[in-house]
Amino acid sequence: MSYDIHSLKAEDFIDDGEIRQTVRYAQEHKNDRALIDEILQRARARKGLNHRDASVLLACEDEEKLQEIYALAEQIKKDFYGNRIVLFAPLYLSNYCVNGCLYCPYHLKNKHIPRKKLTQEEVAREVVALQDMGHKRLAIEAGEDPVNNPIEYILECIQTIYSIKHKNGAIRRVNVNIAATTVENYRKLREAGIGTYILFQETYNKENYEILHPTGPKHNYAYHTEAMDRAMEGGIDDVGIGVLFGLDNYQYEFAGLLMHAEHLEAVHGVGPHTISLPRVKRADGIDPDEFDNSLSDETFSKIAACIRIAVPYTGMIISTRETPEVREKLLRVGVSQISGGSRTSVGGYCEEQRPRDTEQFDVSDERTLDEVVNWLIQAGYIPSFCTACYREGRTGDRFMALCKSGQIQNCCQPNALMTLKEYLMDYAADDTRVHGEALIERELANVPREKIRDIVRQRLVKISAGERDFRF
Repeated sequence: MSYDIHSLKAEDFIDDGEIRQTVRYAQEHKNDRALIDEILQRARARKGLNHRDASVLLACEDEEKLQEIYALAEQIKKDFYGNRIVLFAPLYLSNYCVNGCLYCPYHLKNKHIPRKKLTQEEVAREVVALQDMGHKRLAIEAGEDPVNNPIEYILECIQTIYSIKHKNGAIRRVNVNIAATTVENYRKLREAGIGTYILFQETYNKENYEILHPTGPKHNYAYHTEAMDRAMEGGIDDVGIGVLFGLDNYQYEFAGLLMHAEHLEAVHGVGPHTISLPRVKRADGIDPDEFDNSLSDETFSKIAACIRIAVPYTGMIISTRETPEVREKLLRVGVSQISGGSRTSVGGYCEEQRPRDTEQFDVSDERTLDEVVNWLIQAGYIPSFCTACYREGRTGDRFMALCKSGQIQNCCQPNALMTLKEYLMDYAADDTRVHGEALIERELANVPREKIRDIVRQRLVKISAGERDFRF
């Protein structure tokens, strides 16, 4: 068996030997300043780096070069994403699950966690609660259970979510994070109008993967790892990947993650739309210290910066698993999407008090969505509730072409400002509204084209008068 980026077999495009050679090569060259300078020079072209070159940057311990890595990551983030931060929320539909994942409290053998599955009426109530917060974009989550959570249930929930229009609220994009499935089911998800299909690999180390998933369909490493190829075959061209850092050696995971992105680009002509950066967190019956692969906040930041340099066009996501301090640090060096006001329990948004008994993991950032929005504004970011690219058909290779050319800025900046204006009018606290209006006025000057800038001004007036849902 040898490394083959074009193969559709998991153990060929995520080749264990190639990853181990990459990690060794990176360790051998981590203090090679000439090589690091050469890699950084190539990275400044904004064309990305392969997994081996990026791994050298990750291994680098030279403080001067580390500062160059962080500075480059920050500049690349600004070049492609500006100061916009997209906001979303997870919606947990069901915690019934037949798998035996050792790091997740939803595993089948956990007999004391309450099991819950939302009815369509409960889904509707959750959606209203999320709309009343100001959310426009959701990521739906469900355990793997063919009896309790069949694809028909997921599709019905998507239909319910899109159907709810409460006051000025509407969920305009539903991303889906469910277990690996068939090409036929991916076609059904596409036909249902989903945004991005998201699936975390958890770990790319096959041996450890099988230990961590001792029972259930998720035990099948190949079927899980090849899911994105099936999703793309089923017509879903926006896919999101990620690993659960802390389950295995982070250098191994980093190389595997980038090899997966390279594989998708090579085979399908477009890499992942997003890369998520979760870390193992404490949960019901789960102790992160048991995995012995925990990584420091500093190392976590370095991983984010190196991913941003390696895949400059790909969105990066950080969740409320992380503290506000860690999220702030990662926003600077690469992250472009964050969750806000999240509840990781089934049916948590309708409850005044945050439910703890069905949480998938402990939430470290428990601020409300408005507090997160205010924080972003005062830090100089534009909180964006935009979903226009998906709704205008700018997905997959069409999105990437616009992103790589820089033309996406003519859409994203105006759309971010208009959706922020909607939020300020409909949901924001007084202090958030004051700071937000000032930010919009400042940022209007940064809309690249004068004609678009004038249109945005006109539409902002219309939003103030009650009209909604403008987009470029």
